[in-house]
Amino acid sequence: MQSSIGGHQERSGVRWRIFAIIGLLTVINLADRTTLSVGMPTLARELDLSPTMQGLILSSFFWTYALLQVPGGYLIDRLGPSRVITASTLLWGVFQTAAAFATGGLSLLLTRLGLGAAEAPLFPAGGKLNALWLSGRERGRGAVLMDSGSYLGAGLGGGAIAWLIFTFDSWRIAFAVAGLVTIGAGLLAWWYLHDDPARHPSVSAAELEHIRAPVPGIASAVPPGTPIDPRAVAPVMAGRFGWAMMNFGLITWGPSYLAQARGFDLKQMGGAMVVIFLCGFLGSLAAGFGADALQRRGLSRTVVLKSMLGLSGLGVLSAFLLLPTIADPVAAVALLSCTTFLLCFGSLYWSFPALLAPADRIGVVGGLMNMAGSVGGIAVPIVVGAIIQATGSYTTALHFFAGCAALYVAGTLLVPLARGDVQARAARAVRA
Repeated sequence: MQSSIGGHQERSGVRWRIFAIIGLLTVINLADRTTLSVGMPTLARELDLSPTMQGLILSSFFWTYALLQVPGGYLIDRLGPSRVITASTLLWGVFQTAAAFATGGLSLLLTRLGLGAAEAPLFPAGGKLNALWLSGRERGRGAVLMDSGSYLGAGLGGGAIAWLIFTFDSWRIAFAVAGLVTIGAGLLAWWYLHDDPARHPSVSAAELEHIRAPVPGIASAVPPGTPIDPRAVAPVMAGRFGWAMMNFGLITWGPSYLAQARGFDLKQMGGAMVVIFLCGFLGSLAAGFGADALQRRGLSRTVVLKSMLGLSGLGVLSAFLLLPTIADPVAAVALLSCTTFLLCFGSLYWSFPALLAPADRIGVVGGLMNMAGSVGGIAVPIVVGAIIQATGSYTTALHFFAGCAALYVAGTLLVPLARGDVQARAARAVRA
């Protein structure tokens, strides 16, 4: 603990440094996932991969990622998020490096399976740290500081991988560099992350008091020991599934869309990906900081979150319907950038586990939510690949994404965020 000076103790900012590291890990997390999407046009020619095989490989990451979400959430609740994050990061760095040595579609698929398994616990662990380290007034910002890194990773990571491939004329070197950077980030997590703010050597008493102070009307309404109510969690899973179909559709097939449907070369594609996902990063931050600010002004949590997420879904739905009618490539990138800005309001979903689950089950609920998103990640590369192969164009795929946006809106509106709704559902679940 830091000592006080003259009876007054400054509030330390360790909690925000914790989330800066989590944000960095999510940047690297998505950058590592995106390496294959960005490198696919190049390595598909070298390894002679069909569009269907490309879709399977892009999807394979999510097979193990989805399968291990709930087991990962269980480990997080039992072992603590910091240990799980450290082990996860080091292991996925190993698999990312191994991908550089792939000799064909099968070996590449196997490295993606390993990558998915290793990355599975990161976001549920971040959701658990949100509840352990942040005041109820700060959890919107905590959710987006964690999740916004994924869009920065998809944008800057995509641009960096494209630059490495172009500079070295080798996707293998690009993959190896990404893996080694990840291993270094895992060592940083091992050094600084802690589960209990009271045990962190740099946390002041003032910061600890701030973290633990109750916030009426904003802190979680679910008392310890309350069982998880499927009727509360199911809408979150449905909304997250719809959101993930769009999000991972952009990440996995976005580079190919720009290259094939809009005629971008590798450098242009990399630059466009940076712009598109940088807008997503900004949208995520705007959502979190905006939600916390609106709640501080007296608006209810339910109204704020559902309004912002509903606006997000309706705006994205409209954009996907409009995109096929735009002929100019620059205008298409501008619309995709606005679409991604609104889509990334979905980062607010990572505030839901702490609101819907008791403290000892937050990891499991986060795992269930992320599992639903991962199933969307499994399905969307295959579905879009099949649509493109059957139709020869991206128009039907974009209309499919509009349908996913409708599911995202419907699921969000059904989430029982109001304190009374949650308590009533929990009480009914106990009686049942």
